[in-house]
Amino acid sequence: MEYREEEFLLLSGLQHFKFCRRRWALIHIENQWAENFRTVDGALMHKNAHDKGFRESRGNRIITRGVNVFSSALGVSGECDVLEFIRGDHGIALSGREGLWQPYPVEYKRGAPNSQSGDTLQLCGQAMCLEEMLCCPIPEGALFFGEIRQRKVVSFTEELRQTVRESLGEMHDLYRRGHTPKVKPTKACNACSMKELCLPKLMNKRSVVEYLRQGMEELS
Repeated sequence: MEYREEEFLLLSGLQHFKFCRRRWALIHIENQWAENFRTVDGALMHKNAHDKGFRESRGNRIITRGVNVFSSALGVSGECDVLEFIRGDHGIALSGREGLWQPYPVEYKRGAPNSQSGDTLQLCGQAMCLEEMLCCPIPEGALFFGEIRQRKVVSFTEELRQTVRESLGEMHDLYRRGHTPKVKPTKACNACSMKELCLPKLMNKRSVVEYLRQGMEELS
């Protein structure tokens, strides 16, 4: 199956979806958004990383930023914060350059490594888009964490790739139906910028329909 361009979802939504399906739906289906320190700080970091005019050569490494990617097979589009090309025995040919150059996506994150986040899914999704566009295997990439100023290498295993496919399949299904899942409150809700819009404690007790019905009854 291939998706039409008008059906593409945002690749960055994978991270929101992994963190909380309801958060993803509020942002990507209902077009709601709220800021907190974490979202603003992260946005500033990505603004610097997405300088499309940036291109630098460092020996056998070429560094570019803000590269647009997409996949008709996955039905997504987005940007790579940083896309490096490393000269070696594998990869693609680049105009004006000798040899082969291995694409190597790098995603910037403001905090520290967190196994519960969707960072690796988003990075793997970028690699899968690049593989479709460039017809070149991409076995690994890296996450750069601003808090510790270090990179973490991510191997794009078949298990990780399958999780990306399954997550995007569920996202497309929810988007087609226009369905926002009910919340499952966790400790992470307290730090979420969307908690005032999501109302996790309220939603855990009753549905939005019931809440609105009671409000209308009180006004009548």
